[in-house]
Amino acid sequence: MAWRQTPLLNRNILSLLSSNSNTFIARFSSKANPYHVKVGIPEFLNGIGNGVETYAEKLESEFGDLQNLLVARSLKLKKLNVGGDPKVCKHRKLILKYAHKYRLGLWKPRVEPPKSIK
Repeated sequence: MAWRQTPLLNRNILSLLSSNSNTFIARFSSKANPYHVKVGIPEFLNGIGNGVETYAEKLESEFGDLQNLLVARSLKLKKLNVGGDPKVCKHRKLILKYAHKYRLGLWKPRVEPPKSIK
């Protein structure tokens, strides 16, 4: 008797899963959700740290907004002399690494609350 009830139970579970599968997929999607906080190039570079924020003015004048920086390649950054010195070539690598993580939604710069004046 128990053997006959098991397939019926499995069918009921499968029918429940198939009817709710759309909500399950929507909730656990691997797509990156857009962030609500507006992030510019200076905030992005400050979030990376390690001295990369020194290039904020140069990159902002060249690219304009963060979306153009996110699709930039290493050669373009090298022509702008970002990390051109062999001692700091890691800066270019850090910018590219964190840009990739940001595009995938795996990382975002911390948004610090405004400091209150006491």
